[in-house]
Amino acid sequence: MATPVTKLVGRWQASLPVKITFIASWGLLIIGFVLSLVLLGGVEQQLKDRYAGISDQAVEKVSALLQASPAAGAGSIETALRGFQQQLGFAGAELKLGNRNFFVGHRPPGAYRQSHILHIHPPAAATAELTVFYPDLKQAVAGKRKNVLLTLGLLFLLFGLSLALVLQTLLTKPFVRMVKTAQAFSNGDINARFDTKRRDEFGFLAKFINKVLDQLLARQNDLKNALEQVRRSENALFEEKERAEVTLHSIGDGVITSNAEGIIEYLNPTAEELSGWSLAEARGRPVKEVMRLITEDTREVVADPIEQSIATGEVMELADNIVLVRQDGTEIAIADSAAPIRDNKGHIVGAVMVFHDVEQTRRLARQLSYQASHDALTGLYNRRAFEQHLQRALDLAVMDHCDHALCYLDLDQFKIVNDTCGHVAGDELLRQVAGLLQVHIRDSDVLARLGGDEFGVLLQHCGIGHARAVAEKLRRAIQEFRFLWKDHVFETGVSIGLVSLTPDARDINQVMSYADIALYAAKEKGRNRLHEYQPDDNELKQRQGEMQWVSKIRKAIDEDRFELHYQPIVLLGKSETVDTHFEVLVRMVDESGELVPPMTFIPAAERYDLMPTIDRWVVRQTLRFLNDNMEFTDNCLCAINLSGQTLCDDDFLDFVVDELESLEINPAHVCFEITETAAIANLNKAIEFVNTLKLMGCRFALDDFGSGLSSFAYLKNLPVDFLKIDGSFIRDITTDPINRAMVEAINRIGHVMKIHTIAEFVENDDILNLLQQLGLNYAQGYGIAKPRSMDVLARELEVQRLNPYGGKAAGQAVH
Repeated sequence: MATPVTKLVGRWQASLPVKITFIASWGLLIIGFVLSLVLLGGVEQQLKDRYAGISDQAVEKVSALLQASPAAGAGSIETALRGFQQQLGFAGAELKLGNRNFFVGHRPPGAYRQSHILHIHPPAAATAELTVFYPDLKQAVAGKRKNVLLTLGLLFLLFGLSLALVLQTLLTKPFVRMVKTAQAFSNGDINARFDTKRRDEFGFLAKFINKVLDQLLARQNDLKNALEQVRRSENALFEEKERAEVTLHSIGDGVITSNAEGIIEYLNPTAEELSGWSLAEARGRPVKEVMRLITEDTREVVADPIEQSIATGEVMELADNIVLVRQDGTEIAIADSAAPIRDNKGHIVGAVMVFHDVEQTRRLARQLSYQASHDALTGLYNRRAFEQHLQRALDLAVMDHCDHALCYLDLDQFKIVNDTCGHVAGDELLRQVAGLLQVHIRDSDVLARLGGDEFGVLLQHCGIGHARAVAEKLRRAIQEFRFLWKDHVFETGVSIGLVSLTPDARDINQVMSYADIALYAAKEKGRNRLHEYQPDDNELKQRQGEMQWVSKIRKAIDEDRFELHYQPIVLLGKSETVDTHFEVLVRMVDESGELVPPMTFIPAAERYDLMPTIDRWVVRQTLRFLNDNMEFTDNCLCAINLSGQTLCDDDFLDFVVDELESLEINPAHVCFEITETAAIANLNKAIEFVNTLKLMGCRFALDDFGSGLSSFAYLKNLPVDFLKIDGSFIRDITTDPINRAMVEAINRIGHVMKIHTIAEFVENDDILNLLQQLGLNYAQGYGIAKPRSMDVLARELEVQRLNPYGGKAAGQAVH
């Protein structure tokens, strides 16, 4: 506990004005003491000099007195001496004049004296001696010093009191107020402020301190806000950490984190499951010890992606063929990436690896890749993969100046197997032929199924002479092959087109075209034979002429040089709700304005995949015609032919839907005709196409029906409205009983399935009459009407609309 003395000392120590006064007073006392020592150091000598001066004056005055009145009496001399004492201020004086002594004043104890011999002129008879007495020199000096010290002390006391008063006013009071204000602020009074009314240093200091306090409070508020935000951030960070941990525990990807040295710090449950290591086992181990990565094909060890990421500071992605060797030695395919972890200064403090099991995905990818490059039926390469091999062979021929050969094979009479035993048998035949061809070629050769019953063989590093021998061996092998199916035995044959791939042959399309031309030349010569392409072959030049039509057709497309024609489809039986039924036909106009027969350009367009473009033009123009003539076509049915190539076009269905939706026509006025061959070859596409457009109201006809004996099996899956019986049955129906029986069978089954039948190639009245007797619904052919321009149809429809009972219009029923 503090004693009163301690408190007093504390107050004394705490009182700055008192300290200043104390220090200043003592300083002045010391200075005064030193000054008094300096001043009083010569006091004794000063007194001596003063006494000497007084004595000299006394001597002069006494000498003058005696000089003037040598015979003066004793009374007058004493009186004069007393006057001199009072005037000069000495204590006493003794004058010896001969035998006489005169004394005035007194003689102080220990008096200081000065004696002088007086010389009087003219000299007197007696000798005069004057002794002057002063107070004791030591006492006089002590008194002098005392007076000086008292004076200085009094002056210093007065100065100290004045200084204390001044300091009290100028320093103590404002300082005490500042101390009290500071104490109040320290005790929590944040509104306490220093007095800024003074115009001295305290006022300036008060303004400065107030400003500092305001800034301090502002900083304090900012700090409080920052601390509050930090607390919120800590809470949010904690919650985020909790969520992150929950997320890492629940996600399907494996997550591994490491420090900057690549030592594992964390594994989530998925990483534990995929790697076979628990977190307790893996923590503290190098990542490459836990994540043993190798390539799937070469079995080479893969560099640690976390180590690479830490070294480079970049995200590292694994290749697509990496497998993880688990702790138990089993392997799984993974996809992996590693990224560095940085602190707020950008320094790498670790890394994170994220990986997941892609075994199933990779297996599916391999399967898809295989399916994309192989034929599903035979397991051979498909056309796309074959063309890639062919292109590499062409490039190699140019670089290495080596020769290769291309064989283009097409099975003869394959359709007979399909028609007789069905497509299941045909598929089995194709598989067996594929196996037979593989036996007779080298492993380095490439065998592919190019489509349908067509095969391609790329004989690599093979001259034309040896290639001709290999092709002939393939032909004989297939010729000698017998296909057995149930009770049937089929002989087979193959037509082969052979092309030499020399360094001059660089265009894959041109090479395939040459092989195609050679193949068709072999077929036209009687099938089951080999034909080699030669640039100067006249027969092949004719085929090349077809290729020239490609540029002509494309130019006609660009210049819109096509026309629409129509051919009526007449009703043979009772009246239908449709007054006018017709088929739209396309005609090409050459550069001179003449019509090009359809069989002149259609085969070339089909051979070189131009039919989808032509069919789009036909569909667009036909729908525009119906839309522009809606008042005439209100009760019409317009049939539009579609090729097999168009049916396989993935975008064509969307194109038709968009065209129908953009116009005001009724889709029920539109009937699309697809050939039986195209429908069967692309059954899934055909079913999707038919079902989609029938939902919109369109109708469908199956064209060239009956050309395959397995046709009826597919009718259940194709909801068509019309069957157009193949013209080969109709043309000789009046003379060939088998054709007549076929037509009767098709017509009967069609009616059972509630499908209308249409006979094509009706060329005379005898055929027409017989068709009416058989009960067919419709007929079409040159014997009824030849194709004419759509402009004629528009005029006839307009006449029919104005005069419905006036005459025979297009497509009117035959009675």
